[in-house]
Amino acid sequence: MPFRFIHTADLHLDSPLKSLALRDAGLSALIGTATRTALERIVDLCLAEAVDALLIAGDLYDGATTSMKTAGFLLAQMRRLEVAGVRVFLIRGNHDAEARITRELVFPGNVTLFGPKAGCQLIEQGGLTVALHGISFQQPHAPASLLPLFQPPLRGAVNIGMMHTSLNGAAGHDPYAPVSVAELQASGFDYWALGHIHQRAVHTGACLVVMPGMPQGRDIGEMGSKSVTLVTIADDGTLTAQERPTSVADFARVTVDVGGIADWRDLVEVLRAAVLAARQTQTAPHLVLRPVLSGASPLAWRIARDGDLLLTEAAEAAQAIGSVWIDKLERDVLTAAAANGGALADLADLIAAAPAAGLVLEADTVMDDLRKALPRDLRGLLGDTPEAMAALRDGLMRDGAAGVLARLTAGEG
Repeated sequence: MPFRFIHTADLHLDSPLKSLALRDAGLSALIGTATRTALERIVDLCLAEAVDALLIAGDLYDGATTSMKTAGFLLAQMRRLEVAGVRVFLIRGNHDAEARITRELVFPGNVTLFGPKAGCQLIEQGGLTVALHGISFQQPHAPASLLPLFQPPLRGAVNIGMMHTSLNGAAGHDPYAPVSVAELQASGFDYWALGHIHQRAVHTGACLVVMPGMPQGRDIGEMGSKSVTLVTIADDGTLTAQERPTSVADFARVTVDVGGIADWRDLVEVLRAAVLAARQTQTAPHLVLRPVLSGASPLAWRIARDGDLLLTEAAEAAQAIGSVWIDKLERDVLTAAAANGGALADLADLIAAAPAAGLVLEADTVMDDLRKALPRDLRGLLGDTPEAMAALRDGLMRDGAAGVLARLTAGEG
């Protein structure tokens, strides 16, 4: 009799919205509850597929999560699985280790939470023996590999390891419990259920190494379809893995070529067509879209001046299509003069180069003053880390420069 399980990670239940652009109340409500909806969809999938177990490889919560309402919701979902006879195996990730909920929550009997010392749970199903190994983060940081702490694979069993790790490192992720795919392949295990990196990746070889990605994105930085992995272990011990979508809303960028467009009505039609095409390529119930206008257009100055009007046009197109939300427009549009060379082109090149230290310092001062003027609970909107704050500053400076160039061209005309 085969053993079947669903592998997920990085749910970040009820984590706060990170995007400045989610200003629409309906959109904020949708994304604000999307992580809960994703867990409900995962539990629904477990029940529909009649799986034997659910594996969650860390970061159930976000480090800032303190509400026991989150805990209550999670327990309700675990009890749904308990009633159906589905076992749950958990490890704590870096965010779980710093969440207050982690210390206070008592799970129902179907849930096994691995501790900071590597453990192993045996499951006998027919003639099949499955050995589930796992280890949790005790502290928010794990600078050394956790692989040497695992027990050796059990002979005669299908060995599954659960680990929260950044592997060899990934953009946007701090290094946690570093380990290489080659080391995991040489471990003697049959399947590694990983977590931490929010983008899905599957590595085949001596064993199957799966980073399922997160089941629900939270902002434009977490673009693309999100999913979980359904794994079947056959009676002979062979494994097959299938990707199953879970997100209620996907985030996406779409490039809209406005090169050469000189009529505002034509610009609006091109934008509407791009929104429709983007929706047709997505399968999630909702799509949060960020159009990126690109090219050299005589309308560059007006796009810069009337960006709010164009955003309204895009939002109306999205509303007409249904289940599409526009969070903002990005502009990478050159004026015809800047594209064709000359003094404006030279000025554009100067602006695109690294800005003067004095200008950056002045921009930082303005942002710092703005941050101090905001209510305490809103200050994170300008970035929670120096890197995020710098990225926002640089983006605002680029937008401002584009507006200046557009207006200079309009004046020449």
